[in-house]
Amino acid sequence: MNLEFSPEEIAFREEVRAFIRENYPKELVGLGNREDLTREQFLAWHKILGKKGWSAPAWPKKYGGTGWTSTQRYIWSEENARVDALMPLPFGISMVGPVIYTFGNEEQKAKHLPGILAGDVWWAQGYSEPGAGSDLASLKTTAVRDGDHYVINGQKTWTTLAQHADWGFFLCRTDPSAKAQEGISFILVDMKTPGIEVRPIKLIDGTHEVNETWLTDVRVPVENLVGKENEGWTYAKFLLAHERSGIAGVARSKRGIERLRSIASQETLDGTPLIRTDDFARKISQLEIDLTALEFTELRTLASEAAGHGPGPESSILKIKGTEIQQRLTELTLEAVGNYGAPYARGMTPNGSNEFGVGPDYSNHVADAYFNMRKTSIYGGSNEIQRNIISKMILGL
Repeated sequence: MNLEFSPEEIAFREEVRAFIRENYPKELVGLGNREDLTREQFLAWHKILGKKGWSAPAWPKKYGGTGWTSTQRYIWSEENARVDALMPLPFGISMVGPVIYTFGNEEQKAKHLPGILAGDVWWAQGYSEPGAGSDLASLKTTAVRDGDHYVINGQKTWTTLAQHADWGFFLCRTDPSAKAQEGISFILVDMKTPGIEVRPIKLIDGTHEVNETWLTDVRVPVENLVGKENEGWTYAKFLLAHERSGIAGVARSKRGIERLRSIASQETLDGTPLIRTDDFARKISQLEIDLTALEFTELRTLASEAAGHGPGPESSILKIKGTEIQQRLTELTLEAVGNYGAPYARGMTPNGSNEFGVGPDYSNHVADAYFNMRKTSIYGGSNEIQRNIISKMILGL
């Protein structure tokens, strides 16, 4: 694998860096990827990228993608992570968009893809249910055909940021007599349709990130069915492979390690900077080694995609290792700030409070980041399930 950038790629990096420096919204600087932002804040950078034509680097060019090489996409990810840019949410760009342009009809592509690219339409994911998380194929939400409509009844849970959503993509059981995976359909739903109720699930830090979504006699036009009836499980697996590839978050973790090293050089143990103590230095070094190995794996995956192969079961490897590294990173950061990580109050800097935090600024939000990142090994298909996929699809066990 050639890891040296060509002159053209170096020029591309400078172009990207200049564009971010000149166009990234000033009000978002320093906020990072937080879940308690407004709808306008979440979409601000997405809309700017949409106008530039850079909101969907991985999409085929004929559907509005950039046509970038895998190396250019890697550079793009690195440069955004370098400034902690708030990237476009994955629900439209990385999840339902690829499903629509791969399996949807021409009318669906014309109706939905432009809004996803522009950042004008917010999408929500209706997969998990109270009794169907890791065992997603056991879902109970039904869609019953009634003339030219489906009537949907059921409950979804953990619908992230659905309180802002304009549209949702839902897995529904359309053939209750079929085997679990064979009777499911993939249906697009206007979230303003009567019968939909989004109920907040408040997290321990008081933020409203996830929801329960109840659907009661929700009438959805049959034209909103993606692909063929009862073949939604195929589309669901395709979507999850794209989602899991993006969850790896290598560039963000590299930026997080830089921040951790800075903190560990300022925090001390018995007068010695943490970065110079054997135990803590070993922990950081092992984390960096694992992240480097993951980075090479991601690069191989990108190269495979560039050769025309979509993300497959190897995306489970990226998901497992990526989320484990993210969790270890936030745990080490919390360990580094020590007691300063204990106090927590919503609104503390950088969110605009006029009260002074306890400890240095870098200790703010370290604890809530740690607790929030416990979710990463569960969403997108729990890591336990991903190991089963690896053993079956890759190792042939």
